[in-house]
Amino acid sequence: MNPHFSIILITYNEQIHLPATLDAVAGLGAPLFILDSGSTDDTIKIAEDHGATVAQNMFVNHPQQWHHALSTFKIDTPWVICLDADQQVTPELFELLRTFNDTDHKDTNGIYFNRKNYFKGRWIKHGGYFPFYLLKMFRTDVGYSDLNEMMDHRFIVPGKTEIWKKGYLKEENLKENEINFWLEKHLRYSDQVAYEEVERMRGARSQTIEPRFWGSPDERTAWLKRLWWKMPRYSRSLIYFSYRFLFKLGFLDGRTGVIFHFLQGFWFRLIVDVKIDELLKKAKDDRQQV
Repeated sequence: MNPHFSIILITYNEQIHLPATLDAVAGLGAPLFILDSGSTDDTIKIAEDHGATVAQNMFVNHPQQWHHALSTFKIDTPWVICLDADQQVTPELFELLRTFNDTDHKDTNGIYFNRKNYFKGRWIKHGGYFPFYLLKMFRTDVGYSDLNEMMDHRFIVPGKTEIWKKGYLKEENLKENEINFWLEKHLRYSDQVAYEEVERMRGARSQTIEPRFWGSPDERTAWLKRLWWKMPRYSRSLIYFSYRFLFKLGFLDGRTGVIFHFLQGFWFRLIVDVKIDELLKKAKDDRQQV
């Protein structure tokens, strides 16, 4: 049994992803923990066949689900790795983890993995999508889920962090090969993002991470999000898409990449702005009726 780290995943109907994800880390000998939210396919069987400890919890959003996982499972290792079901450890990252020793990172509390994101079988290499660093590994009693976020889940780790630029995490949601799945999922996400931004306008929600452009990857993201919230709605989606497509060379990702950058960088964010206005109008109408 790996004495250095355990691995946690959250799942819902992930039989299409889970075998490859678990097979990729099987040789590490790490304890496996899976928090499921009511899967009706073979997800649970696959998890148990791989020796995972499985628990159930009703899904509200990703930050709350990760909070439940981190506070419920009994983790005996000093480190924990948190993966989505569609995130596979590549052979290069496997080697880094296989040789990982806690004593070599005694002053570190968290480690960022470099993600390769795939859409419809194509690696999205441009448009600001690579390199892309995710805080996925941290000390068990130090890291926690950021509950000030509703849709973009991230982990908070006080203190020193490291960035592993090599040894990639491959992320490919095979369900998104059907465009209706992608559209329906992002329509649901747009509800959460719009509601969250309206709450921030009202001062009811704040950022946990200190925004710093020259800080960690998450601190830079926080700085960029704060800038985003100050930009005028509707035009900001066009500005962002143009930035990704032209300045960050998104057009080099080919036809599939162009579809992805348009949908994720423009369409999704335009829908969010429309829903923000709908929420603000509804709140105004409700006040006038009082």
